[in-house]
Amino acid sequence: MDSQQLTIGIRGMTCAGCAGRAEKALQAVSGVTSATVNLATEQASVTFDSSATTTSAIVNALEQTNYKPITEQLSFAVQGMSCATCAGKVERALMGLSGVADASVNLATSQATVTYVPASVTPDQLRESVRKAGYQVEQVQTADATPQIDRIQQQRHEESGELRRSLLLAAILTIPIFVLDMFPMWIPALEQWLFQQISPRTLHFLFFVLASIVQFGPGWRFYQKGWPALRSAAPDMNSLVMLGTSAAYGYSVIATFLPGILPAGTVHVYYEASTVIITLILLGRYLEARAKGKTSQAIQKLIGLQPRTARVERDGRELDLDTAQVVRDDTVIVRPGERIPVDGMVVDGSSYVDESMISGEPLPVHKETGSEVIGGTVNTTGSFRIKATKVGADTVLAQIVRMVEQAQGSKLPIQALVDRVVLYFVPAVLAAAAFTFFIWLLIGPAPALTFALVNMVAVLIIACPCAMGLATPTSIMVGTGKAAETGILFRNGIALQHLREATVIALDKTGTITQGQPQLTDIHIAESFEKTDVLRLVASAESKSEHPVAQAICQYAQQQGAALTDAASFRALPGLGVEATIDGQLVQVGADRYMQQLGLDLSPFAAIVTQLSDAGKTPLYAAIDGTLAATISVSDPVKPSSATAIQALHAMGLRTVMITGDNQRTAQAIARTLGIDDVLAEIMPDGKADAVRQLQDNGSKVAFVGDGINDAPALAQSDVGLAIGTGTDIAIESADVVLMSGDLRNVANAIALSRATLRNIKQNLFWAFAYNTSLIPVAAGILYPVAGILLSPMLAALAMGLSSVCVLSNALRLRHFRPPVRMQATPSNP
Repeated sequence: MDSQQLTIGIRGMTCAGCAGRAEKALQAVSGVTSATVNLATEQASVTFDSSATTTSAIVNALEQTNYKPITEQLSFAVQGMSCATCAGKVERALMGLSGVADASVNLATSQATVTYVPASVTPDQLRESVRKAGYQVEQVQTADATPQIDRIQQQRHEESGELRRSLLLAAILTIPIFVLDMFPMWIPALEQWLFQQISPRTLHFLFFVLASIVQFGPGWRFYQKGWPALRSAAPDMNSLVMLGTSAAYGYSVIATFLPGILPAGTVHVYYEASTVIITLILLGRYLEARAKGKTSQAIQKLIGLQPRTARVERDGRELDLDTAQVVRDDTVIVRPGERIPVDGMVVDGSSYVDESMISGEPLPVHKETGSEVIGGTVNTTGSFRIKATKVGADTVLAQIVRMVEQAQGSKLPIQALVDRVVLYFVPAVLAAAAFTFFIWLLIGPAPALTFALVNMVAVLIIACPCAMGLATPTSIMVGTGKAAETGILFRNGIALQHLREATVIALDKTGTITQGQPQLTDIHIAESFEKTDVLRLVASAESKSEHPVAQAICQYAQQQGAALTDAASFRALPGLGVEATIDGQLVQVGADRYMQQLGLDLSPFAAIVTQLSDAGKTPLYAAIDGTLAATISVSDPVKPSSATAIQALHAMGLRTVMITGDNQRTAQAIARTLGIDDVLAEIMPDGKADAVRQLQDNGSKVAFVGDGINDAPALAQSDVGLAIGTGTDIAIESADVVLMSGDLRNVANAIALSRATLRNIKQNLFWAFAYNTSLIPVAAGILYPVAGILLSPMLAALAMGLSSVCVLSNALRLRHFRPPVRMQATPSNP
């Protein structure tokens, strides 16, 4: 099976029922293995077998549900085609990309026209697929050439603008009906005067004209979505509004033109109810659209960090180009105060770069020749030139945006409950409305038909499940966006929930708790060996190793003036040490367990090693030609932030465990210094995952924090893996959460944000469920027999609209989240 991922933007969804209907339609497509629809992000995430279905089939399935998939069209000239076979080859290359719905190539005009899903494929990828097929792209023409951030803002603006226009029209036409119908009922003298000026029948004709425009003008949107949903036996919010307003409007039309067919005493018009309901629901939708726009501000800010232009040196000239035109190995000039346009390496000049928007670190970082820089960060004072190493979708910033989008589009386990409820909720509401109508019709006071109609409409309107559908995804959007602003990237939404449940924080030592830059601090030589000779042999053996400890030994030897010799043979023993032949002598360097395997007696150095271990230094041993020659101690300085981070984790009620390959005594010394609860020492690299599993077997939910390649299995084994962003790509890919800075304090901040987000989701769900379960009986008239209270359909419409706004407003409170541990500035090394 050739599995592919597709992300599609969807327009026209208004409630959880809409999202569920779209999700069902996608899941029904043959070849689709999974599909989820997120109401807040208005996107669908689809996994499908490309050998069994196509992007076009998936897009068509959405269109058949009456929701509009967001696609764009791109046209460009293709050079090098000479026959119909060439055109077919280009078409197949384009159609082979996930996200391409349609592609046609005109051989006569050498023009290719592509309909594609912009959330899943980019124009650059389309052009590259043509180049790989052996042809050249001459030019690109698109109806919408605006940057992605502008398109997002433009779509939000268009949606709000359309709703605002509909709202204004509905309000202008509704106000006369409301004033002329309701005010006279409240003020008898006004009613007497009004009917002297105009007859009730003439007034009803006026109401009919105004209400008809509202019903089938601004209110037509409810029919467009509600009727197809009702016809397919999957009613949604639009169906409820359509039925409720149509009942009020239709009854009024009969009372206006055919009053004789209604029972005596029931000839009333409810034009004000239908028009006010539509107006208030449009008001709620408008406020909701504005609030939803704010939930995506964080990711819009991230996208906005990408500069639009770059100054590039080509053929001896300096050119100002669009950032999309920069290619790998281009030389880019960065001047003071400018944002760096792409990822690269400094080749000339030096400066301090503000990376706070990526890593959360407050102080600028010194950059010089050989330093790596990240696109989107800000150059402060100096000027330098960089060689572009990553461009377009490969840059760190693009990966961050992609990661945040994936997290925002994912569903938490808690959402499964909401989806099950919503699936049956709207049909249950329709049944409740019908039951309400017949109960009032059978046993209600006169005029029973009037009471039955009004209360049925109130039930239909009050029960719209908008707030339920928005409760979870909006909090995820705001929470993951806020996390990204503080240098914390959740790779998926599930990590938000699992991190909150963690009870044990397991920490790798080297590079996580410590700086990952060991220094040789002590060397003690056995009798009959010379220090200079031992140091030269040991450093020569370690020079073939990439381990940080080996680099520390070599650096110290060079500082002492030792002349290193190439090894005749070399073998690295993971978790033990190294073995090499130098100038005909066998040199073996490693931990105590390695020496014990070799059968060497370590007692001559026992007292010294104990002293060094108690000081938190890691002892190593060297054997030459099978004889113990020296003990070497290496110290990896603890990060200044580690102690504060451990204190913060303890304050949150979490247990901390350090997992390290160090010997027990050294590990315990570091743990005592930092206040770490437990230590699992002398763990081989391939044993870290087993150590995590051991903690899990004791009933603990384990979050593991690491940075190295050998941490990847432990990160994957843990309930939640957190990778230090300064670590390796493999560790980051294996993690659920990425801490962009190397600061351990962000672990506590990530957990605090996870807890705040889940708390916010539960508040939203409580409000949404409590609102519907409590007000539906009130709308049905349960309080009327005991208190004479009925809920007006107009008040029901207002309450329904405000419920969604309340949920969104509560989610937006997460934007003001303050990390419990402040990321205080630590000087960078110039």
